[in-house]
Amino acid sequence: MKLRAVWSCTMIFLLSPCVAQIPDSSSQLLVVTSNDWSELHARAQRYRRQGAGFIKIGTAFPVVLGKNGLGWGRGIRSDPPPSGPSKREGDGKSPAGLFALGTAFGYDAAVSTRLPYLPLSPTIECVDDSNSSHYNQLVDGRDTARDWNSSEQMRRDDELYHYGIFVNHNSPPAANAGSCIFLHIWENADSGTVGCTAMELSNILALLRWLDPDQRPLLVQLPRTTYLQQRASWNLPRL
Repeated sequence: MKLRAVWSCTMIFLLSPCVAQIPDSSSQLLVVTSNDWSELHARAQRYRRQGAGFIKIGTAFPVVLGKNGLGWGRGIRSDPPPSGPSKREGDGKSPAGLFALGTAFGYDAAVSTRLPYLPLSPTIECVDDSNSSHYNQLVDGRDTARDWNSSEQMRRDDELYHYGIFVNHNSPPAANAGSCIFLHIWENADSGTVGCTAMELSNILALLRWLDPDQRPLLVQLPRTTYLQQRASWNLPRL
């Protein structure tokens, strides 16, 4: 079993270069902003499209980022702006930029969500070996020819992946650009991740119920100052 992105940059733009701008087809946004590139604490706010703009849905809530903050990732854009670090495999940074949201996953047989959902068995892995043909993919180790030396077991002994959502970062993958980026449950409000964005259980459940793949949901993730600099050119909503 191989799990690919539900929709990707190349799908949207028909193989033309991607640009950092909210597509007209996207009507749901999750906006995550931190105080600076190295900060692991951030705030998340939901938005939905109204006319030519976006309005807030609910109130902002806290999230934690990678233990080393943010670095420019590979999403719906061509090249990163010149300022700020770039994300690499194993750097402990969450990806900055604009990303599609893909498949939901979890320990339960089914959950209340409109997203495609993958129940996690003990043999589901996320491959983080960039030499593998399955790099940055969720695979079932039972029926996939193993060509990787490193992966993350998705059915864990803790609750962090009890519910989660795959972020379509670095898809299709470039070697060593970062892999296996999720929205998931946090350990606590002060523990950074290895590159994911984590939150309280109640907030991930609310996202699962709210997100609609027909609305082409996106994750926008930036330091606040960079967000304000890019807001007009990316057509981002007001914070």
